[in-house]
Amino acid sequence: MSDETHRKLAAVICADVVGYSRLMGVDEIGTLSAMRAHRQELWDPLAKRYGGRIVGAAGDSFLVEFASAVAAVETAIAVQQGMAGRNVDLPDDKKMLLRLGINIGEIIVNDDGIFGDGVNIAARMQEVAKPGGLSISDKVRTEVAGRLDVEFIDEGDHEVKNIAKPVRVWRWISEGSEPQKKPGSIKAMTQVPASADMPSIAVLPFDNMSGDPEQEFFTDGITEDIITELSRFRDLLVISRTSSFAVKGKTRNVPEIAKDLGAKFIVEGSVRKAGNRIRITVQLIDAELDRHIWAERYDRNYDDIFDIQDEVTQTIASIVPGRVAAATRELADRKPPENMAAYEFVLAGKVLHHQSNRESNDKAVAMLDKAIDLDPNYAHAHAWRACTLGQAWAYGYCEDPEATVALIGKELETAIRLDENDSDVHRILASLKLVYRDFEAAVYHQERALALNPNDDLIVVQQGEILTWIGKPEEGIPWINKAMRLNPYHPERFWSHLGRAHFAARQYEEAREAYRHVGTRNHFTFVSMAACGIRLGDKKCAGEFIGAALKLVPDFNRSMYATSLQFKNRSDLDHLMDSVAEAGLPE
Repeated sequence: MSDETHRKLAAVICADVVGYSRLMGVDEIGTLSAMRAHRQELWDPLAKRYGGRIVGAAGDSFLVEFASAVAAVETAIAVQQGMAGRNVDLPDDKKMLLRLGINIGEIIVNDDGIFGDGVNIAARMQEVAKPGGLSISDKVRTEVAGRLDVEFIDEGDHEVKNIAKPVRVWRWISEGSEPQKKPGSIKAMTQVPASADMPSIAVLPFDNMSGDPEQEFFTDGITEDIITELSRFRDLLVISRTSSFAVKGKTRNVPEIAKDLGAKFIVEGSVRKAGNRIRITVQLIDAELDRHIWAERYDRNYDDIFDIQDEVTQTIASIVPGRVAAATRELADRKPPENMAAYEFVLAGKVLHHQSNRESNDKAVAMLDKAIDLDPNYAHAHAWRACTLGQAWAYGYCEDPEATVALIGKELETAIRLDENDSDVHRILASLKLVYRDFEAAVYHQERALALNPNDDLIVVQQGEILTWIGKPEEGIPWINKAMRLNPYHPERFWSHLGRAHFAARQYEEAREAYRHVGTRNHFTFVSMAACGIRLGDKKCAGEFIGAALKLVPDFNRSMYATSLQFKNRSDLDHLMDSVAEAGLPE
């Protein structure tokens, strides 16, 4: 085994061909050719589409790793549906059937592949699956419940080889089958957690306006990729691809389609190609009110169609959740508090948190407390309570900083126990680890958050922040700029993050320009702007900024300012602190 070994959490598909030896005995060359075609035409494209990585494909088996259980299940179902289509015209002795199993858990990764109980349990799931079917572990079932329009039957606990404890198995019910259901069978779409009066959203197949049938793959690909990327956001219930594509080509109005799909919001769009140019339009519609919330148009050169697809998908997937949240918040504002759902209290807490002042922070904590009272098992609420308490600690809003840090850790422990695949939990854990100067752990949790949701602007901007703190501001600046592009409605503090990164990179003019975009400036912002003034030789301006900071917080000093800084390298800390000292901030 390789020396480069690490552990991580992942969803794993284990696939095996039923009766492979018999197929090889009947037609060795034909079987090998078919396996190669299945790999090239089915597994590779689907793994890429859903963000998976094929880590093993030996003879009659496949092993595929995913960051998301939802993506793994969608891939597995798409594979089985694709295989069914490929088998339809073949004689029975030539049909190739797969058994698929999925588990999510900790795996060991090195250059030789992936190992550990996370993989072993996936293999056991595959062994108990029916030919042409899919079995998943209880952890996977928990992850996809409420997020996919897929039905599973509880097969109970199974004793399996090399696993100490029995594992619970859930079997996928494919479309058209009507098995006798056991008590405990679920349809994931109806499995809505108590926390969630969460907004449901359906992405309708984009229209191909080019009149070119060959462009159909691109328009369908855009739709599928947006569905996949939106599914990464834990506070959205995203209608599955199967349900969304069932309405393709139908000429009914949006409210009717939304009602059939059970969606509150609809994303629709079109693609038009003319010469070497392509235009993609997208609209977000509140189906209940039948009104447009957001619309955008993207004009691009057709030079690299897949880069265009990735760029547009990422942008849409990052903007839509924020626009949905804003629309939902608008409706929640009209409700009396006693009628608000846990999700709406979390949403209100997020909005208040983003205002970054003491009064709003206190209100945000109160909103999140109400969400947790309504649903103590709502992981996202615990994560955001930790995040808001973290803001209180960082900005000096809390009376007892040490107790607040302990409470943040407790909230995050609860959140990750409830949902270890919530990207916000890992994002906030990364931030907490910075407080303790555990930079290795901070980077680990940040990378985990980024893998779980690379389109969340808060995660993307934090990638830039952490790179700045660990002494790589030049690498961090593009990440912060990307977060701003992903979310044009980003919080003002993104500019502060950009200013700090430019300052750490010794790019003082760019740092000052970034800070100028901060409209509501607190004492931290004024002191940071003063540091820019010193480095640019404008001592008079620097002194004025220090005066503005002390007017807001008369006893503010260098020691208090330094508590907000988590530089790994002493030289980076001294570079900034020497600047604010020269600007006149009291010791």
